[in-house]
Amino acid sequence: MTDRRTFLAGAAALGVAAFRADALARAAGAGRDLGSLDDLAAAARDEDYWGQIQRCFDTDRTVINLNNGGVSPAPNDVMEAMIRDLRFANSSPVQNMWRVSEPRAESVRRDIAREFGCDPEEIAITRNASEAMEALIFGVDLKPGDEVIHTDQNYPRMQTSWQQRARRDGVVVKKISFPIPMRSPDVLLDRIKEAITPRTKVIELPQVTNWSGQGMPIREVVELGREKGIEVFVDGAHGFAHVPFRRDDLGCDYFGSSLHKWLMAPIGTGFLYVRKSKIKSIWPLMGADPPLDEDIRKFEQIGTHPAANHNAISVAAAFHRAIGPERKAARLIHLRDRWAAPLLEADPRVKLLTPLEPGWGWGIGLLSVEGVDCGKLFGYLWDKHRIVISPTKHEQFEGIRVSPSVYTTVEEIDIFVDAMKKALADGV
Repeated sequence: MTDRRTFLAGAAALGVAAFRADALARAAGAGRDLGSLDDLAAAARDEDYWGQIQRCFDTDRTVINLNNGGVSPAPNDVMEAMIRDLRFANSSPVQNMWRVSEPRAESVRRDIAREFGCDPEEIAITRNASEAMEALIFGVDLKPGDEVIHTDQNYPRMQTSWQQRARRDGVVVKKISFPIPMRSPDVLLDRIKEAITPRTKVIELPQVTNWSGQGMPIREVVELGREKGIEVFVDGAHGFAHVPFRRDDLGCDYFGSSLHKWLMAPIGTGFLYVRKSKIKSIWPLMGADPPLDEDIRKFEQIGTHPAANHNAISVAAAFHRAIGPERKAARLIHLRDRWAAPLLEADPRVKLLTPLEPGWGWGIGLLSVEGVDCGKLFGYLWDKHRIVISPTKHEQFEGIRVSPSVYTTVEEIDIFVDAMKKALADGV
């Protein structure tokens, strides 16, 4: 009969992330030992350490999920916090949810502000980046003929929202393109400058594109917008808790993000940042009382909703801090390089459409195989190997988007590499 110790040893040998109750504490302790960039590189390869992180997740290891850029599973502690609060609220909703759980949102607001680097009175808790960005897109005052600039690699929902403003309000939407991989901020800046006119009121763009993981020169665009009197809305769905940064590194006045991607909070969580001096100028998506005109909470007036989801954000933030943003980013880059390098060497048809240079590319990679349809490749990887990636088709390019997370094992990455090599050799 197999005892618990034998089972755990066997699981570890197979690369299976069996749960350890002390994993979060071990993560926090190891995180204190980091110093130089060399230490970060070494930490990214420390499989003993990352084995403890992997044990914080109760994931289905018969499936290799390499689409964490879509949505990530939450660590066990995060899920337990949410489930505990759901049960507590359900036992007496009027009392426990409205009077006890919901006021704890103020602590969550503080924790998000701590990570982002701003005043808690500038953070609204939302359900996702779409809600946060649509609060800005539909909330900014624009007149017929006013112009908005965004890129053709903005998130599709944001593009759709601007198109609705164009149909409804007569706003002129200008869509600009840029090549990937992009390694110089001047490429994008020059195209934005060409599109600007005296009627330009807003520039909206992603911090990191969802299509390819391409990093964007946000600070430079924000400075350009400020110089011209143009508001700049930043979609940080793939930046926050993925790229190490603070608000002042970007200098932005507006920022929205999902938290169920890279922070690994419960599904249906996000936040909106608006600089204090700008809050009054943005209308909320849903009606709010006039006394809230200058209060960030006006963006949270969505009616009855579960407090348990957003209260568990604080547990996810604690987990993120325990690992450390720099260590986490280094690990994600290490996992990207572990699959990208051998596949680029394996076949000249393979192209990586995401830059590898620091500051321009992070944990997401878009892989293109000349002559191979990305939809068929997606089907092959799932049907034959139970590997999940994101097939990505854009007007300019297509490929498969690969986005591991901190719970991903190197064995899973290697299985993906082997599966891809078989596809390259035998077809799909």
